[in-house]
Amino acid sequence: MTANEDQEMELEALRSIYDGDECFKEISPVSFQFRIGELEDTKAFILDIAWPEMYPEMAPKISLDAFFNNRISAETKHLILSKLEEQVDANMGTAMMYTLFEWAKENQEALMENHKPVVTVANISSSNEMLTTRLAAKKDKKEHLTKAQKRRLISKKDNRGELPRGWNWVDVIKQLSKSGGRDDEA
Repeated sequence: MTANEDQEMELEALRSIYDGDECFKEISPVSFQFRIGELEDTKAFILDIAWPEMYPEMAPKISLDAFFNNRISAETKHLILSKLEEQVDANMGTAMMYTLFEWAKENQEALMENHKPVVTVANISSSNEMLTTRLAAKKDKKEHLTKAQKRRLISKKDNRGELPRGWNWVDVIKQLSKSGGRDDEA
């Protein structure tokens, strides 16, 4: 069999095995993503694997560059990649995607045992935004207008000395009755 026939057979097998699995994503016929762990799990990561033209005779390209993996330290990424490379070497020349995915799932705890989530600017800014939103919500709740402030708001006029358009619903209804509605056209 040629490399392309092997790839087609493995692709068909992967599609049937992972049909409906939210962890598996086919980016293209030669590029895949597989999430190890649950979305909420801080030890979850995504494997990006791409097949070179001569796969399975050549090793697939494995990467942890997905945005989802930004919280994983460089040392942990290096450890995961080196352990996966060992598995690739052991399975060279055979269809190995399923083997790699299942091995990573089974060994997730060992791969991530020294994992300490990386604090990024995005994490800090999102927590600051949440704090700001909470403070704004509290501020909005406590803010009440006095009767005098409400009267001033009602009597505000625009630069021509007129009240804003539509301020009085009775005038709006009168204008609509003069101009007619859609029913009048028929």
